[in-house]
Amino acid sequence: MSPSAAGASRADRDGARPTARAARPRRAGRRPADPARAWARRLARSRPGLLAFVLEALRSAHGTPTWERWHDPTSELVLTILSQNSADVNAEKAFEALRRAYPRAVGTDDAGVPLAGPLADPSADPSAERTLARPGWGGVGLQLAPDPDWAAVEGAPLSELIDVIRPGGLAPQKAPRIQASLRAVREATGSYSLEFLGALPAREARDWLTAIGGIGPKTASVVLLFSFGMPLMPVDRHVERVSKRIGLLPARATAEDAHDLFLALLEPDQAYEAHVNLIQHGRRICVARAPRCPICPVAPRCRYVAPKAP
Repeated sequence: MSPSAAGASRADRDGARPTARAARPRRAGRRPADPARAWARRLARSRPGLLAFVLEALRSAHGTPTWERWHDPTSELVLTILSQNSADVNAEKAFEALRRAYPRAVGTDDAGVPLAGPLADPSADPSAERTLARPGWGGVGLQLAPDPDWAAVEGAPLSELIDVIRPGGLAPQKAPRIQASLRAVREATGSYSLEFLGALPAREARDWLTAIGGIGPKTASVVLLFSFGMPLMPVDRHVERVSKRIGLLPARATAEDAHDLFLALLEPDQAYEAHVNLIQHGRRICVARAPRCPICPVAPRCRYVAPKAP
């Protein structure tokens, strides 16, 4: 036996490991695991039927919301920006101020598309004290009146626009964000209309909006869900709080991750109902402080009530 062979035999007997080891070749075409789908599978195994139970329990408490278009997507975008980190009622005040400062004629949008939804009703009297608030909205409602002239909003002096929307809160941050969003839409489409997004797949439309600075997945999902009924799940503070208490979302999930986690959990036709009813539940029963657990229909399976709830 050669010295090298003898040395190899001793190394094998002594359990010595080779100093270098060839890496295993990765299986061709293998994709990294999707964390959202992995969570959905884990939840289905560990707490079977939880999502169906929660949706039914929320339905029993808050009803079954029916999708209806209330704003054109550009108005929805601006209103949602105004509501960022502000109460919805303050966002309404700022939107109404935009209407007064930059009025437009009733009829069609900048692409010649007839405006849709109750707020664009050509027969509406702007002076009438009639208000409408879509499901899931926390304000008192907006008056039936034409939407602002977006060209005038984009072209307004920044200091002037800040003063106009000051009732909505955080005006120095939101005014340039609104103008930048309107500018991005105009430069990309030749108008201020976002109607073209309705023809895109939901995630592609969301990616288009989130490519605009200051537009995150929540804002984009709100616009697309409420303007087009797209199967996206906006996650605001109410949805996040309620879902984590129940255990629908991991406790450490970020608000941004939660959007895709929900898309893996929900069927497309469940997104609108889940969003609206989770918000309603967070406002009425599962409030941030002193949640009303004794009257909560989700309590039997809520991990906030019982850490080991099924």
